[in-house]
Amino acid sequence: MIGFTLVHMDMTSPLKTIQFVKGGEVVSLANVPPSRTLLEVLREDLACTGTKEGCNEGDCGACTVVLGEADGDHIHYRAVNSCIKLAHSVDGMALWTVEDLADQDGRLHPAQQSMVDCHGSQCGFCTPGFVMSLFCMYQNHVSKGQTITREIAQQDLSGNLCRCTGYRPILDAAQQMAAWPPVLVDEKHLLQKLKQTIPVNKGQSADLSYMSASSLAELLAARAAHPDAQLVAGCTDVGLWVTKMHMQFGKVLDLTKVSELRRIEHYPHHLAIGAAVTLSDAFDALVKDRPQLQTFANRFAGLPVRNAGTMGGNVANGSPIGDSMPLLIALGAHVVLMSQRGHREMPLEALYTGYRSNVMAADEVLAWIKVPKPVPEELFKVYKISKRYDDDISAVCLAVNLQVDKGRVTRASIGAGGVAATPVRATQTEAALTGQPWTLQSVQQAMSTLRAEFSPISDMRASSTYRSEVLGNLLQRFWLESQGMQQINLESFVLHEDAA
Repeated sequence: MIGFTLVHMDMTSPLKTIQFVKGGEVVSLANVPPSRTLLEVLREDLACTGTKEGCNEGDCGACTVVLGEADGDHIHYRAVNSCIKLAHSVDGMALWTVEDLADQDGRLHPAQQSMVDCHGSQCGFCTPGFVMSLFCMYQNHVSKGQTITREIAQQDLSGNLCRCTGYRPILDAAQQMAAWPPVLVDEKHLLQKLKQTIPVNKGQSADLSYMSASSLAELLAARAAHPDAQLVAGCTDVGLWVTKMHMQFGKVLDLTKVSELRRIEHYPHHLAIGAAVTLSDAFDALVKDRPQLQTFANRFAGLPVRNAGTMGGNVANGSPIGDSMPLLIALGAHVVLMSQRGHREMPLEALYTGYRSNVMAADEVLAWIKVPKPVPEELFKVYKISKRYDDDISAVCLAVNLQVDKGRVTRASIGAGGVAATPVRATQTEAALTGQPWTLQSVQQAMSTLRAEFSPISDMRASSTYRSEVLGNLLQRFWLESQGMQQINLESFVLHEDAA
C-alpha cells in the first residue's frame, strides 16, 4: 500500500549533493531536502526565474525544462515539468532552462527567434515553457535533419497551454525553426561534463534521505532495509502530493536509474516493460504491436508528463482514473512483484484491494508489467472521455479486447476506469458477450449489462449517471467501428498543413 511519511526536516544535517550540467558547466547543490522540487531549486536557489510556476501540478507547461541523458555517444533529450520533478532526480543529468538558449552575443536560438517572428507570445507567462518544448523538438527533429509537420508540432506541444495568444502562431513557429542557421549542442563536450558529475550514493555521505539504486539488487536491498521510504519514479503523482498536499518525506527511494528496470524486453508471446520505463517509451512499444493505440497514447496527459512518468508508477499508484490500467487489463497484462524473498506474478487487476491500496508487502516493489502480444483475430480499442481532448484526466476510460471467430465472440476482455474505487475488469459484460454472435442485438444486451455492472460516483469530472450512460455508448461505438464506421470520432479529423 502506498503511504506517506510526514517529518520535520533537520536542516542542520548534511544532505546529499546534487550535481548536474547546466549552461555547459557542472552545478553542485548541497543540503537540498528530498522533497524539494526542481522548480523551487531553479527559481529560489539558482535564480533561474525564466522558468515559471503556473498550475504547479504538471498541467500547464509554464515550468517546462529539458533534460538530457547520455545514450551511448549521443544525448537523449526530453521535455519535463519541473514543478513536480524532485530536484534530486536530475542528479547526473544535463539540464536546460530558457536562460541557456541564446548565444553569449545575444543571438536567439531558433526556438526563440521563431516565436518572435511568428508573434507566438502575448502576455508571455507561458512563453518560456513553450520555448523549451520547441527547443526539445528542435533537438529531436531539426538537428537530425527531420521536417517538423503540423501533426508533430501539435503532439510535442500537447503539454503546454496558452490562454491569450492562441496556438496557430506557436505551431507556425515550430515549423519555421528549421529556416534559421542550425544551432547544435556540442554533445561531445557535454558527455565529458556528464562524466564529471557524481551519481547519487557514490562517494557521498551516508545520508539516507534520498536513495537512488542503480541495480535491481541494490533496489531490493534498499527496500528491505527502508520499507518506510517513499518509492518514486517519474514523480508525476508524488510531485502532486508535495505541491498540492504539502507532504514531506523523510526518506525517498528512487528507482528510475535501476538499469534492469529501464528496459523493454521482447519475448515471443509478450512484452516485459520495466517499472522505470517512461510512459513515452512504454506507449511507443505498445503502439508498434497495436498501431490503433497511437491516438490514445498521445492523449495520455501531455508529452512532458509522459516523458517523466512511468507506466510502472501509474500502475502501482492505482488511481481509479489512471489511463494505463484499463488498457492493460483489457490486454490481459500481469504484474511481477519482487523482493529479496523472491517474486510473484498476478493479473494486473488482482493487484488492487481498494482505493489506492494494493497487495504489495512493505519490502516489495512492482518490477515488471507483462503485456501479451496481439493475436490475429483480435478486435481491440480503447476510449478516453475527458472535458479537454488533450492534456486532461479521464472521466471514463473503456478498453475492449475481443476475439471474434466466424461472427461469434470467442473471448472478451474489458477494462474500465473512472467507474469504481479501483481500475476494474468488466467480468459480467465479458460473460454476456462471450459465445454470442457479434451482432447489434448482442451488443445492445451487453450495453445494458455494462451500464449496470458498476456504481460510479459523481464528482467534478462527471456525474454517476453520465458515466454509466457513456460506458454503454462506448461499447456501441466499438461495435460501429468494427463494422467499418469511422466518421464518428475526432480521430478521423486531419489537421491539414495549410490550416489557418
